[in-house]
Amino acid sequence: MTWWLGLIVVPLAGYLVGSVPTALWVGRLLRGVDIRDHGSGNAGATNALRVFGWKIGLFVLLVDMGKGFVACWWLWRLGPLLSPAFELLSVSWQLIAGFAAVLGHIFSVFAGFRGGKGVGTAAGMFLALLPVQTALVILLFVLVTWRFRWVSLGSLSAAATLPLLVWVSARWAAAPIPAPLVWTTTGVALLIFAAHHQNIRRLRQGREPRLGEEPQKKGRAGS
Repeated sequence: MTWWLGLIVVPLAGYLVGSVPTALWVGRLLRGVDIRDHGSGNAGATNALRVFGWKIGLFVLLVDMGKGFVACWWLWRLGPLLSPAFELLSVSWQLIAGFAAVLGHIFSVFAGFRGGKGVGTAAGMFLALLPVQTALVILLFVLVTWRFRWVSLGSLSAAATLPLLVWVSARWAAAPIPAPLVWTTTGVALLIFAAHHQNIRRLRQGREPRLGEEPQKKGRAGS
């Protein structure tokens, strides 16, 4: 019987793809430095922008988004392929692969489990599943970040808004949204908030660095 193979291979594949530490590897390859020793100490797109400039920062963001998108667009197909007798909706396999990719980005096995905050990978995941709602929260992220110059605040605003948009869409949209997808948006939002717990504390204390400002000290606390 092979019903269990998909439940092992799909999340493992998603996790490994999500674990690719883009900012860390790009920093070492192009600049010969460990990005975690610079800026905020975080191995994510925001710190890559801060440390390496907008071109590398944008490249890191696009690759990180691509990890979530690939997991939901392609890797999930391994589930039905390996476990054809195990009945799961395609969206359920997609959610398993995508959520595993977000976990991999945050807890990267290739970076000593010190990855990024998961925002970019989650955005890529939900672009594959909920393109309209995700595009709206990306716009919200841009507006909030531009207005207040806090990337963390933009990320948290987007993470909190997506579940609300999906819930409204699930109730009122002509095309129904599967319940697992509605609940997964909430779960990912909670995960992103947990990854930003130090940012939230600094925002409340007025110590969160804005775009263009250097963090007060190095460490994994930054965006």
